[in-house]
Amino acid sequence: MTDMPSAADLLHLRGTLPEKGEPLSLPLTMSSVFHLPGDPAGVPAYGRMANPTWEAAEHALGHLEGAPALLFPSGMAAIAAAFFALLKAGDRLLLPTDGYYTSRLLAENYLARLGVEVEQRPTTAFSEGGFEGFAMVFLETPSNPGLDLIDIAETARAVRAAGGLTVVDNTTMTPFGQRPLALGADVVVAADTKAPGGHSDLLAGHLASNDPAILEAVRDWRKISGGIPGAFDAWLLHRSLETLELRFARMCDSAEVIAARLAAHPAVRAVRYPGLPGDPSHGLATSQMTRFGFLIGLTLADEEAAERLVDTCRYLRAATSFGGTHSSAERRARWGDAVDPGALRLSIGCEPVEELWQALDAALRPA
Repeated sequence: MTDMPSAADLLHLRGTLPEKGEPLSLPLTMSSVFHLPGDPAGVPAYGRMANPTWEAAEHALGHLEGAPALLFPSGMAAIAAAFFALLKAGDRLLLPTDGYYTSRLLAENYLARLGVEVEQRPTTAFSEGGFEGFAMVFLETPSNPGLDLIDIAETARAVRAAGGLTVVDNTTMTPFGQRPLALGADVVVAADTKAPGGHSDLLAGHLASNDPAILEAVRDWRKISGGIPGAFDAWLLHRSLETLELRFARMCDSAEVIAARLAAHPAVRAVRYPGLPGDPSHGLATSQMTRFGFLIGLTLADEEAAERLVDTCRYLRAATSFGGTHSSAERRARWGDAVDPGALRLSIGCEPVEELWQALDAALRPA
């Protein structure tokens, strides 16, 4: 495990004490142009290049990651920036077959036709075959929606020895639950739409790295391609990051309780949660992660049972995202994922855990 970022420092990142009468909250800068007489160096020049609001959000994200961060309008925009800024025709890219499907679609439908060779392996056998010849190895751990794990430190060492870059999608865990850069990854990406935003009211993503050349390449890609964040979403994200540690801790605490009770419930066929002692990922989770997360994989009897739980549980909302204050559920089979028809991905929110459990238990009981 690695040291966690200071939640107290995160609340006080404005740098200097405000002057008398200045706002404590971050001001929202909506301007697309800036007053620019004389030498333009060192100040915002144009809204596609910089904005004080998203620079403040980047500063907060950099504190969380322990490395400089770049903000994007979505998690997929951050992943696209990593792919297009760091790969070229003739390179080989390795991804997990069971990770977030849109990352795979981007690679298969766009990188491949530009001359990047795209290969995939299941998370549970990801290291088989080694990493020789790959320019980039893209990990997602825990995987979404299967919740299988990859050993980040071991993989990063092997990829670096083979001359490649390791990029980790840390969306499911946040920096308070897992620190990919500290474990040896070259790049971390995440969808801040999820738990960092936390209120289901913004879209954002980020990329962080301690390698100046990587950051410069990605920053140039963002500036030239125009894949920049909106100021208002950046402002909302900055607001939300101040409570991330509180929300994440409650969500993880509740998920540990809920997962254990679901595993013992007669209506449940199977549960995947890294915090359960019998889970296949538990051993690695205890050494790689500081928390076990807020996502639970749940398998019921069939599609009908899964849909009934989502429809009848008082405190569960059907949603394809996760990490919000409201608990939600998604049946990934409806999107074509290769999962059991009765499988659900539960995202545990901020409801009091006993009230949430009573609602789940009531919805699981026979009608």
